[in-house]
Amino acid sequence: MNLRTRFALAFAVVAAVVAIAVGWLSYDASAQRIGQEIDTTLSAATVALADGRTDVLAAVPVTVGHGHRGEARPLAAQTVAPDGTVTHVGGEAVGLPVDTTTRAIADGTAAAGTVDITEADVGRGTYRIMTTALSGGRGALQVAADVEQTHDLLHDMAIEIAWVSAIVLLVAAVAGWLLAWRITRRLIRLAGIAEDVSLHGGIDRQIPVEGRDEVARLSTSFNTMLGRLAATRDAQERLIQDAAHELRTPLTSLRTNASVLRRFADLSPAAQDRLVSDVQGETRELSHLVDELVELALAGAMDSPEEPVALADVLAAAGARVGRRTGRAIVVDADRSVVRGRRHALDRAVGNLIENAVKFDGAGVEPIQATARKGRISVSDNGPGIDPEDTVRIFDRFYRARNARGLPGSGLGLSIVHDVAASHGGSVFADRRSGGGATVGFTVDPARLLPDSEPEHDGSSPPPTSLGAT
Repeated sequence: MNLRTRFALAFAVVAAVVAIAVGWLSYDASAQRIGQEIDTTLSAATVALADGRTDVLAAVPVTVGHGHRGEARPLAAQTVAPDGTVTHVGGEAVGLPVDTTTRAIADGTAAAGTVDITEADVGRGTYRIMTTALSGGRGALQVAADVEQTHDLLHDMAIEIAWVSAIVLLVAAVAGWLLAWRITRRLIRLAGIAEDVSLHGGIDRQIPVEGRDEVARLSTSFNTMLGRLAATRDAQERLIQDAAHELRTPLTSLRTNASVLRRFADLSPAAQDRLVSDVQGETRELSHLVDELVELALAGAMDSPEEPVALADVLAAAGARVGRRTGRAIVVDADRSVVRGRRHALDRAVGNLIENAVKFDGAGVEPIQATARKGRISVSDNGPGIDPEDTVRIFDRFYRARNARGLPGSGLGLSIVHDVAASHGGSVFADRRSGGGATVGFTVDPARLLPDSEPEHDGSSPPPTSLGAT
């Protein structure tokens, strides 16, 4: 059973329950009200007959509903002596039945003040009979009114209620079907697109968004998900293409060297040393490239959860690590910025920036400057700087500036910086440094700055720290 049918059935069931409940309550209330009005008439007639007034047995219209009065028909009355003798008092002579309860009231064996009200079929009519004890042990008085017309009216009312309930049920089912169609048609379209994506991978499709309800929100979220899937697929394809291109060169070199190794014994010692060094170098470059590719492919997938991160600690840790590895002095100048982010990713990005600066300023003696101010991280060197045409491309994957093509590296380090900045809502930048060198860095979204980032009351910041100097 699909969702549309369930909606229609649910509407129909609810409407049927409500209609039946309202109809039954209306019918029951009407029947009780009519019965009370008839009993009032019979009670008044009983009191009048006890006083000797028989005129009340004349044709009296009995109320059978709100504003409706039945056909004027006389009441029927008779007495029942203690010995069971029946005497017609007046009105219709229909011979009202005398049952056990009536005899008990007549002979005084019933409890004092007992009044019995019952209905019985007499002849071709139905009568409502009120039996009351007469004073002085004179027996019982029975007064009856024909209620056949009342029963017919109640029967017609029950039929009308049944028809109205059926119509309400049908209308509710149709309304439920139409409403379910309006609701589910977008869900059906969404389900169809989801099935198409799962079967054929059509993630470039977009779902029309109608309205502002939950289905519209779901469609918007699904479009966002498809957009991200498409972007991820494009990024993966681009990564695979770039990786295949970059891996081809070291693999070709290794194959060439492998062919030369077949004649290794024929080579001179100097040639053998150069060949081994070349193979070792290519192997290191290939390993480094593979490590960078894995790091880039898994970026964010296996990263640490977001937490408060003090940028001063990140710069100090990355500066100490690179300084210890390279022997270069790294000067860290950071304020007390604390951001909500992924510590490992930020550490990786800062480390890449410092390693990149050390690589381009390999012959320099001046320290590398690592700075953090209000969520903005920058690393400055005194190297050859960045050509203007390279400024907008150095963060692309595998891009190598002209002055970097003779240096080791895969061209992925700054690309990882770009991805980390984007995942933290920030951006990257690269500028030529006044006096020579370059300044490269990234920012995080200002909304990620935490209250702990506020400076101390005197506005001071920690002094610059020199790390890794030899």
